[in-house]
Amino acid sequence: MIGELAIRFVIGGLIVSVFSIVGGLLEPKRFAGIFGAAPSVALATLALTAVQRGSHAVAEQGHTMVFGAVAMIAYCALLSQTLRRFRLPAWLEAGAAWIVWLAIAFALWALFVRA
Repeated sequence: MIGELAIRFVIGGLIVSVFSIVGGLLEPKRFAGIFGAAPSVALATLALTAVQRGSHAVAEQGHTMVFGAVAMIAYCALLSQTLRRFRLPAWLEAGAAWIVWLAIAFALWALFVRA
């Protein structure tokens, strides 16, 4: 267990560093944050899964990552619209939109992975 966590931290750190360097070379500089976060964590997770459980598990995790990304796009679209239209506290609107993200992610998982 500890060894797996150490490997995950090392691989994740290396991949985050590479993505951050690539993001730092691009213009505008805000790409550094985009390239430094989710893709690097996803690649570290997929690499460990490939070593431990094989390609079938990697394919399943890849599908669920895509479902999460689709749900995140819906979350962002909904939240940007509600923040413009309503004058409720941002934390309240973000929480409501998070419920929508959760519902979409689980619905996609139930339709395509679980079936």
